[in-house]
Amino acid sequence: MGQLTSAERGFAAAILIALMVVGVAMAAAGRFDPFGIHGVIVFVYCGALFCYILTLAFGEEPDASRFSSYYDDPIKVGVALTLAWAIFGMFFGVWAAAQLAWPSLNFDTAWSSFGRIRPAHTTGVIFGFGGNALIATSFHVVQRTSRARLADQLSPWFVIFGYNLFCLIAVSGYFMGVTQSKEYAEAEWYADIWLVIVWIAYFALFVRTLARRKEPHIYVANWYYLAFIIVVAILHIVNNLAVPVSFGQAKSYTVWAGVQDAMVQWWYGHNAVAFFLTAGFLGMLYYYLPIRAERPIFSYRLSILSFWGITFFYMWAGSHHLHYTALPIWVQNLGMTFSVMLLVPSWASAGNALLTLNGAWHRVRDDATLRFIMMAAFFYGLSTFEGSFMAIRPVNSLSHYTDWTVGHVHAGALGWVAMITFGAFYTLVPSIWKRERMYSSALVEVHFWLALAGTLIYVFAMWNSGIIQGLMWRTYSADNTLVYSFVDSLLAMYPYYIARAFGGLLFLLGAIVASFNIWMTVRTAPAVGAVHDTPLTSGLLENAPAE
Repeated sequence: MGQLTSAERGFAAAILIALMVVGVAMAAAGRFDPFGIHGVIVFVYCGALFCYILTLAFGEEPDASRFSSYYDDPIKVGVALTLAWAIFGMFFGVWAAAQLAWPSLNFDTAWSSFGRIRPAHTTGVIFGFGGNALIATSFHVVQRTSRARLADQLSPWFVIFGYNLFCLIAVSGYFMGVTQSKEYAEAEWYADIWLVIVWIAYFALFVRTLARRKEPHIYVANWYYLAFIIVVAILHIVNNLAVPVSFGQAKSYTVWAGVQDAMVQWWYGHNAVAFFLTAGFLGMLYYYLPIRAERPIFSYRLSILSFWGITFFYMWAGSHHLHYTALPIWVQNLGMTFSVMLLVPSWASAGNALLTLNGAWHRVRDDATLRFIMMAAFFYGLSTFEGSFMAIRPVNSLSHYTDWTVGHVHAGALGWVAMITFGAFYTLVPSIWKRERMYSSALVEVHFWLALAGTLIYVFAMWNSGIIQGLMWRTYSADNTLVYSFVDSLLAMYPYYIARAFGGLLFLLGAIVASFNIWMTVRTAPAVGAVHDTPLTSGLLENAPAE
C-alpha cells in the first residue's frame, strides 16, 4: 500500500471508518446473536487495517515512475492469502474426513461437529483458496495480456481485503451454527450483500483495465475470467434472495419455496462449479500453460469455441442434481441432455491443453511445475466425462447420495482446481518477485507427488465406497426386502473412510510444502537482473507495427 497517494490513503481510511461504524451498529443491534458477534469481527478487521493506513498517513508521496511498471503488490498479498486459506481449508477437510472414521474427533463440542466444520472446509477451499487464487491471477493475467497497469491503485486492495472479510464472516458463522443450508452458499444475508458490493468493485476494476489495454485483441484467458466474474454475480444474487428475520439477527428465509428453491439452488450450485471452479481456472490454464511450456496454444479458435460452448451448455445442466425428485421430468431431461452435450466443449479445452504440449513433452518430464498443469488438464477431462456420465438418469440412480459423488467432486477440486493453481503459482511467484527460480525445484517435485498420490488415494477410495454403497442400498432379497441395513453400508465404508482421510492428509502436506517453498523463494532465492516486464507506453504503441 506504500504506492497509494495521500488522497487514496485518505479515501481508504474513510471507507474503513464507515465499515467500522457498520460493525458497531451490527454489534449493538445483534448483541449476543451471531449477527452481533460478526459486527465485532467487522470492527476489529477494519480497525486493524485502519491502524495500518495510519502508519502510512505521513509517508512520502509515491514516485510517478510507479506507473511504468505493473501493479503487482495486491497480487503478492493475494498469493499469501491463497496459501493461508489452502492450509486452513484442507486441514478442516482432513479433520472432517477423519470424523467419518472416528466420530469422537469432534470432542463433544458443537463448533467442531461434522455439520459445522464441513461447510468451513468447503468455503475455505472453494472461496478462500480458489477465490483468492482467481483474484490474484486475474490481476496478473489482465495486466500482462493487456500490457496495461491496473486501472487504479485502491480498488485492488478493496477487492482483496473485502473479499477476505466475506470469507471470514462466512466461516466464523458456520462455527456458530449460522447457515442458510444451501450448498456452496451457506453464508447469511448480510455477508451475501457485502460480497455483492465487493464483486461490483471487482467487475468494474477488471473491465476498466481491459478498456485501458494497449493490445487491440482481448486474449482468451480474459474472456474466461470475465465470464467467471459476471455469471457468478448473477448466480449469487438470484440464489441468495432472502428476507431476514430482523435487521439485528443472522437468521433469514429464502424467497424461493419448495421445488423452486431446489431448482434455483442447483442452478446456482452447478454453475458455481461451471463458472467459479471451471471458467476462471480455464483462464489460468490458457495463460500459464503456454508460458510454462514455451509453446503457443494448439488452437486459439478451439479455445474460443470451447468458451461459448461451456457458457451456453453449462447454464442448463443444474437440474441433473435433482433426478427422481418432485422436479418435472422434462426439466430433469433438459439437465441430463445438456450435461451430456457439455462433454464436447469441456473435452475441447482439455484436448487443446494436452495438444499444446506436443513438442514439449520433454519439459513435462523435467519440469514438475509443467507436470502440475498437465495433470490438471488430464483431471479436468476426466472430471467432465465423469460428470456427464453421472448425469444420465440410470447411472444417477446408482450414484446419487453416495460417496461416488464425493469422489467426483474431489477429482475436480484436487486434481483440476488445486493442481492448476499450484502450477500457476510456481510460474507466477518467481516472475512477480523477480526471482531466477523457485527456492527448491526438489520441493516442487515432492509437492507434485504428494498431491498426485493424495488425489488418487482419495478419489479411488470414494469411487469404490460410492459404488458399494449404491449397490448395497438397492440389493433386495427374494421376498422383496432390503438385504442390507444402512448401518451395514456404513460398516462397509470404514476402510475407505480411513483411506480418504489419508489421501487428504497427503494433499494437505503438499500444500504446506508449497507454502514453505514459496516463502523461501520470496525470502532467499536469487534475484534476476533487468526484467523487461512493463506496460506498453503510448510512445511504444505509436511505433508498434499495425496488425
